[in-house]
Amino acid sequence: MTDGSIVAEHVSRHFRVYPTRHVTLKEAIVRRKHLRPVEVWAVRDVSLRIEPGESVGFMGRNGSGKTTFLRLLAGVYRPSSGKLRVKGRVGALLELGAGFHPDFTGRENIYLSASIYGLKRQEVDRRLEAIIDFSELGKFIDLPIRTYSAGMYMRLAFSVATNVDADILLLDEVFAVGDEAFQRKCVDRILQYKERGKTLAFVSHSGPAVERMCDRAVLLRQGAMEYDGEPSEAIRRYQELLAGEEDPAERAAGLREWGTGEARVKDVRIEGSDGQTRDMFVAGEPFVVRLRVEPRAKIEPPRLLIELRDASGSLLSRAERGLGDLGWDGSEASVRFEVESLPLVEGRFQLNVALTDAAHSLRYHSVEKAAEFTVDPQGESRGFFVFEGDWALEREGKVVEAEA
Repeated sequence: MTDGSIVAEHVSRHFRVYPTRHVTLKEAIVRRKHLRPVEVWAVRDVSLRIEPGESVGFMGRNGSGKTTFLRLLAGVYRPSSGKLRVKGRVGALLELGAGFHPDFTGRENIYLSASIYGLKRQEVDRRLEAIIDFSELGKFIDLPIRTYSAGMYMRLAFSVATNVDADILLLDEVFAVGDEAFQRKCVDRILQYKERGKTLAFVSHSGPAVERMCDRAVLLRQGAMEYDGEPSEAIRRYQELLAGEEDPAERAAGLREWGTGEARVKDVRIEGSDGQTRDMFVAGEPFVVRLRVEPRAKIEPPRLLIELRDASGSLLSRAERGLGDLGWDGSEASVRFEVESLPLVEGRFQLNVALTDAAHSLRYHSVEKAAEFTVDPQGESRGFFVFEGDWALEREGKVVEAEA
C-alpha cells in the first residue's frame, strides 16, 4: 500500500447500548438482570478500496453509519470484524471542537490539536501564521475557545486539519456551520488539496457539495453499503430515501435537495425587468423568478411552490400554482413568475422551490436556497416589507387636506 490508500474488507462495527444511561451503583447491582445492553450495528460488512488521490463522498440518512465509518478510518474506533488498512498521515475534522480544550486559547489549541496529528512544535511554529490567517479569527485567537461561536470553532478546526500535510483528509459535515463566505473558502482549500493528489473522504448531506468535490460517492443505508459509484446516481438514490418527508431531519446538517426524482427543478434564477440576472433590488422594482421544469417520468401535472424566506430560513410567504393550469403538456418547460412591484424593504432573502403532486403527499423535487438576493433600503422605510398607505389629519370629524 502507498500513502493515501484505504482498504476495507468486510468491515463491521457494533456498539452495546444500555436502555438506561445513568444508574447508581446500587441500581446496577440490584437491577443487573434488567440492565441488559442492546447490540446496535452501526456499520455492516462494508468493503471498498480508495486509491491515493481519490475523492469519495459518503451519503446516507442520519444513523446510516457515515460518521462511524469515518471514525474507523481515523482510528477513533476499531472494527468489530473485518480488516481495515489506512496508509499515511490522516487529518480529520470529525466533530466540532474535537481535540480542543475549552479553557485554552485558540493559539494554544492549535499546538494541542496539531500535536494529535503528529506535528512537532517546530513544525507548528512554521505554520502558525498561515493557520491563524486562514481561520480569520484575528484578535480572538488569544481568547479561550469556550467563548467561540460554532462558526469560529469550525474555522479554527478546519484551518488546523488542512495545514498538517496529511495524505488523507477526513471531513464530516464541515459545511453545516459557518458563514457562506468562509464555506466557499473551505471549498477552494479542499479543491487545492485534491489537485495535490491527496485523498479525501467527505461526509455530507449536500448533493451539490459532493458532486463538486468528489469523483465517487458511497451511499450507506442502515450501516450497509447500498451504492458505490457516480456521485450523481448516489445523490439521486439518496434523495429518493427522503422523498416522502416534508421536513427531513437532515436539513439541519446541510441537506439542500431531496425528492423522488420523477420531475426536477433546474436553472432557477432571478431577473430584473430587462431580463438580466440580478441578485440586488430595491423596493418597488419588478422582480422575476425564472426556472425550468424537467420531467423524468410520466406524471400528472405537478404543483410548483416558491417560498420566500429571510436569511435565517423563516418563511415569509409562499406562492403556488398547478402546472396543469398553465397548460403544461408533460414536456420540459420554462416557468416565469413575476412580481410587478417588489414589496420588500431591506435584507437578505432566499427562495426555496418544490415540485409536488396535486395532493402535496409526494415531493418530486425540493431545493433549498435555490436562489438568493439582497434588497437595499430606499428612503425612510425600514424592516422587511413595504408598509404604505394614505395619510390624513382629522379635526372634529373632518379631514384636513394635505398641502401639495
